[in-house]
Amino acid sequence: MRWWPIFLRNMLVWRKLAIPSLVGNIAEPLMWLIAFGYGLGALVGGIEVEGQHVPYLLFLASGSICMSAMNAASFEALYSAYSRMSVQRTWDGILNAPVGLGDILFAEMLWAAFKSIFSVTAILGVMVVLGILQSPKIWLAWPILLLVGMTFSSIALIFNALAKGYDFFTYYFTLFLTPMTFLSGVFFPREQLPAWIQPVAAWLPLSQAIDLIRPLFLDRWPSHFLVHLLFLLLTALVAYSVALRLTQNRFMKG
Repeated sequence: MRWWPIFLRNMLVWRKLAIPSLVGNIAEPLMWLIAFGYGLGALVGGIEVEGQHVPYLLFLASGSICMSAMNAASFEALYSAYSRMSVQRTWDGILNAPVGLGDILFAEMLWAAFKSIFSVTAILGVMVVLGILQSPKIWLAWPILLLVGMTFSSIALIFNALAKGYDFFTYYFTLFLTPMTFLSGVFFPREQLPAWIQPVAAWLPLSQAIDLIRPLFLDRWPSHFLVHLLFLLLTALVAYSVALRLTQNRFMKG
């Protein structure tokens, strides 16, 4: 539990800027939801999902909540973690205490995941107020979205270990997150993609998250639940292990 004081330290610092931080994290996904859900949804009407006619607004909501968890965790594990690591040198100060670099990285990963849950909860609250969510199964989404946050924060920490500056993160968003957002079924069913790319898109981490969350929004149980869950868990474990090794190498080189 040596990671706990580090986790708590990040939370105490965040509390000073909690409101602006939450507003920043929920404003963009809500704009996507309102603009596309109501605007484009009025033109599209509904979408067929496994034989069920689903309003486009509900389809988009189930995908955008996963996208929000991904983005919030990634931003925290990239920009904020890099600031603490290289700009503010907070990690150097913490290492003077009886903790290791692994404790710091584990705390950063968990904190980024929990921070994404704060944002996701606020967005879900707005969806409830707007009457978008009606299924009681949605309560099961929280632990799944926490795992989604852990997965993407672990991946982001790999890029954090490789970064020479903030500009490096542009590659991560442009070449990884943005294409995955459009290929994973957030805005339209993956079946609309060319046949050759559908198998690749199905095994993207965001696709696996959506395959778990979307059925809950539709008041159904996810099919292949364990497959999707184990995939996200394995991705998080592998990514975290790689991030830890790269971070250790970075600190050894000084």
